[in-house]
Amino acid sequence: MTSFPELGSPSPVPWTTTAAVWRALLALAVVFVMLATTGWTAVRSHKAVGDVRTTTLKEWLHGSIAGHPLPAPTAAPDVMARFFGSLSGAQRTRLADRYPLVVGNLNGAPVTLRYRANRIALDQARAAEKRRTTESGLSPVGHREASRRMHRFASLMAGDRQILSFDPTGSGRVAEVVGDLDKADRISVVVPGVDTNVLTFEKTQRSFTAPVGMAHSLYDAERKAATDTRTAVIAWADYTSPAGVGMDAATGKLAAEGALRLRALVQALPGASPVSLFCHSYGSVVCGVAAREMSPRVTDVAVAGSPGMRAEHVSELRSSARVWAMRDPDDWIQGVPHLEVGGLGHGADPVSAGFGARVLSARGAQGHTGYFEPGTTSLANFAGIAVGAPAEVSCARAGSGCADDLA
Repeated sequence: MTSFPELGSPSPVPWTTTAAVWRALLALAVVFVMLATTGWTAVRSHKAVGDVRTTTLKEWLHGSIAGHPLPAPTAAPDVMARFFGSLSGAQRTRLADRYPLVVGNLNGAPVTLRYRANRIALDQARAAEKRRTTESGLSPVGHREASRRMHRFASLMAGDRQILSFDPTGSGRVAEVVGDLDKADRISVVVPGVDTNVLTFEKTQRSFTAPVGMAHSLYDAERKAATDTRTAVIAWADYTSPAGVGMDAATGKLAAEGALRLRALVQALPGASPVSLFCHSYGSVVCGVAAREMSPRVTDVAVAGSPGMRAEHVSELRSSARVWAMRDPDDWIQGVPHLEVGGLGHGADPVSAGFGARVLSARGAQGHTGYFEPGTTSLANFAGIAVGAPAEVSCARAGSGCADDLA
């Protein structure tokens, strides 16, 4: 069985014969292939001409400011915070302008400085894609993708958008803040699932199925739920998600890698405000892995449309956070076998009674991607958790008492 340190001990296999195990593996493979026609679609990955961020990182490692070497980009957030705190405003700006792809992704750097750096990085990436559209040897598909990326980067620069992280390498990673992160009383992080990249980060049609739309919808619902609570929501697509159906979606490798990045994000958040994670689809696998050894700032982890959290019971998450789960009756994810064998699958169904999560109503969600639609009970439940009023949520089953002990 493939294992990762973040996952804890492998779950026991509830079969006693080799034949039974192979039948289960075959069932998993068949179901995941079938899902290719229902919910997970492949996105062609971008083949970048050189890795600009790698080049910039090398320059940073050999750089200095006021005669002092720059800290390693992997330094702990508190180390990075002290470094930037020792600099003048002009020195911080100089670093952001010179190394935007580094500073914009440094956990521990001031968030407003990261916004500035990422705006510069986006402008540079936009210009690079614009040049690619004029290359004579570019295929029609390549031209179309370069044009789409150019327009996406321009969109992310529009107005006063607050881009917390950005990396154009490959299919790209990005995170955006809605609200004032420095002054927030409570912080929410939206963790999306399969096929999330810079091109799918926001959508014009069906906007609430994409990370940006999810974050804005949750932020608006939070403000209605608690007008006197200052909130901030992060649309967090700063991990490499599976591209379409396949082994990456059926295993926990990318979730383990994403979990490390999610933990680092939470560790670096400014202030001491409580944090809630709202995890959709494969994003719930990331959150399940991240819950182990997660900062105690995280008070709640809520999953929707989950294929599993790499655990058989909520206790295996080893987290002090409350764990919530919901699923719409029409969500195709219920067809995924909720088990884990030989590294395939993601464990028990989070909405099952045996898992032990607090099961919420998802009324109005309509399918796999509707959980953040305005006016739904699913969104109202998320908002209640986010603003620190979990006792006000609606449970999936009347009388189940999913929030009785929180009143």
